[in-house]
Amino acid sequence: MSTSNSPVRLNARLDTRPDGGPSRGLWLVKWLLLVPHLVVLFFLWVAFPVLTFVALVAILVSGRYPRPLFDFNLGVLRWTWRVWFYGYGGLGTDRYPPFSLDEEPDYPATLDIAYPERLSRGLVLVKWWLLAIPHYVVIAFFTGGGGILLWQWGESRLGVGGGLVAVLALFAGVALLFTGRYPRGIFDLVTGMNRWVLRVGAYAALMTDEYPPFRLDLGGADPAGPRVRPEPAERVATHSGGSAGRVVGVVAGVLALLLGFGLTAGGGALLWLDGHRGADGYLSTPVERFSDTGYALRFDASEISSVDHGLPGVDDVLGRVRIHVSGVDSGAMFAGIARTSDVAAYLSDVPHGRFTGPRTMPHAAPMMRMRPPAVPMGDTMWVASDTGTGELTVNWVPRRGEWSLVVMNASARRGVAADVTFAATAPSLQPIAVGILAGGIGLLVTGSLVIVFAARQRPRRR
Repeated sequence: MSTSNSPVRLNARLDTRPDGGPSRGLWLVKWLLLVPHLVVLFFLWVAFPVLTFVALVAILVSGRYPRPLFDFNLGVLRWTWRVWFYGYGGLGTDRYPPFSLDEEPDYPATLDIAYPERLSRGLVLVKWWLLAIPHYVVIAFFTGGGGILLWQWGESRLGVGGGLVAVLALFAGVALLFTGRYPRGIFDLVTGMNRWVLRVGAYAALMTDEYPPFRLDLGGADPAGPRVRPEPAERVATHSGGSAGRVVGVVAGVLALLLGFGLTAGGGALLWLDGHRGADGYLSTPVERFSDTGYALRFDASEISSVDHGLPGVDDVLGRVRIHVSGVDSGAMFAGIARTSDVAAYLSDVPHGRFTGPRTMPHAAPMMRMRPPAVPMGDTMWVASDTGTGELTVNWVPRRGEWSLVVMNASARRGVAADVTFAATAPSLQPIAVGILAGGIGLLVTGSLVIVFAARQRPRRR
């Protein structure tokens, strides 16, 4: 048997039942039984790269991996290994995995990583991507791009991949179903490949400077033997309540981080948008060409934007609205804004294109009768309008209610095409963006502190 100096110790024990292995058919429904674990692990694996990045900065500054972060990330790997071994990365036990970040030495699948007292500041910048590339190529065959751990900087995925590990576990499941026995050779090979994957995962997660060996150490017992880190004088007691509290804290922190990232991105985007006003202070949409074979183009503001649904202060959000309309041909055009109910009555039974926004297909108008509309200029329903050749400009201050824009030929002839641009001053955009951005940053800080605090919690000693 080959020896290993890897600080990563992975052990697995095949269920010992009188008939030779796990039950025949339970593996067929384990995908359902694993759902609660996968939900929790999703949040843990969102936190994992965040804490690893914090550890990277700490290693660059001090040459040490903060012990609370190390213990938490090790707990995530342990939890993942137990779930993977129970599920379709091993099928080696029918004992349901505990919801725990702790060691759980009595479970058939265990993992330990010796804590490094010092780590190289230089290696931390290159080992997780450049130096680990050869290993990534190898373990891609094992995991199929999914599996127990495909860790890239800033991104983590956990799932059942189509790699060799899952395929061999499936073969073992079929053997269990028909013979009641788990082929020992498959178990040894699957465990060896999982051992290789987790060694690479620990190296990529900056938890060791020891380069993973290019070697399949087969079998359930790690050839390196028992863990090498010294055991403290007092024994650490497995405390499921403490572990559950840590998980709840991390999940809450991750939710705060996700919401914070969203708000920060949204606030930043709004600030960027606010910085791209025209010289006249307006924010404009790109010029868009609209056309229809009917008599008019209709734009309902309630379908383009929800800010006009009778909400108070709508004029504070949009400010002044300006619409530019340019006809495609040389004929005179008309553009006007009126209440949606009046526009619906005006265009009743009139073929026209109804648009819900830029780059959308028009809604076909009902054609029970084919009649042209009245010439628009003589109607008093328009609250803002313009007519003529060249570029038309409609200036309007939004009011509560539902409003629509109509663009048509001034002579009310059939067939209309125009280039349309919508613009608004949006005076409240900057303070809204600053408020959203500040809230997002606050949630990012809060989420990070909650995760770090949860990671610092240690199991009780006895």
